[in-house]
Amino acid sequence: MIRFSCFAFLLYSTAIFAQSNSTDFKPYLQPITGSSQNFKMVPIPAGSFIIGSSATELKRNADEGPQKKIFLSAFWMGETEVTRDAFDVFLKDDQTSQNSDVDAITRPSPQYVDLTWGMGKEGGYPANSMSQRAAIMYCRWLYKRTGIFYRLPTEAEWEYACRAGTTTKYFFGDDVKMLKEYAWDRESGDDKYEKVAQKKPNPWGLYDILGNVLEWTLDHYEPNRYETIADNAKDPMVEANLSKYPKALRGGSFMESGTDFRSAKRFKSDPSWNRRDPQIPKSKWWLTEAKNVGFRLVRPFEQPSAETINLFFQKYLGL
Repeated sequence: MIRFSCFAFLLYSTAIFAQSNSTDFKPYLQPITGSSQNFKMVPIPAGSFIIGSSATELKRNADEGPQKKIFLSAFWMGETEVTRDAFDVFLKDDQTSQNSDVDAITRPSPQYVDLTWGMGKEGGYPANSMSQRAAIMYCRWLYKRTGIFYRLPTEAEWEYACRAGTTTKYFFGDDVKMLKEYAWDRESGDDKYEKVAQKKPNPWGLYDILGNVLEWTLDHYEPNRYETIADNAKDPMVEANLSKYPKALRGGSFMESGTDFRSAKRFKSDPSWNRRDPQIPKSKWWLTEAKNVGFRLVRPFEQPSAETINLFFQKYLGL
């Protein structure tokens, strides 16, 4: 297992809290160079919150505690899950390389079956069925294309952004009946993912932060994670780990019941998600049983140095 320092991992400076009040800290559209695609990023202010769920929360799981108060630096987060339209620019980029040289961008292997499963592709549907590694490779490619460092959120960042200052079971309160206004779940959907941003956003302007597709985080899943977080910790994370399973996901999807959409609910990946892959060895890119898995981007408020960014991708991708 590779250990990665908190400094190198989160890439934030101690000045971010003050800087987050800057006029530069506002929503923006990021064009993808060389294409017609863009995506919107929304600011998530620095602050503290209580991660996890209380012992009395209905449907609570043991891995959601003990609760801890933590502080998070400011960052931007994708207004929506990464769409297939934006992901396809990566898949079809003829300038990417088939090799894994440190200075090259590795191109995804071809999809051996239609991993949209007939649910929809162009026009705003979420990208799906990719591994966590593929999502991080997309971030690396995006950095080469745009010059901006994007990555996956940590579990703590994801929950903080999802809660948006709330302490209830869901960001809209405790009544699961209201979920249909904000999320696609097993009960409200048609057993498929839907186009992004069709329902109401959370208080910080994030669409489908609950439901539609599960979202990869940067963390390796640890069931006792919160036991190792110190009270008042800043930017806690699970250090880099190149083991394929299990990785942490958040948010629930069209395949889960709304009772699983609580802000504190944690999910983990499983080898069965690739059981129908006919390749030997199995693909590092695609997951045959993960049609309900996608991802959302974050960007640190302060752009780190090129050296630090390259170190990050080397650590996370084993380059």
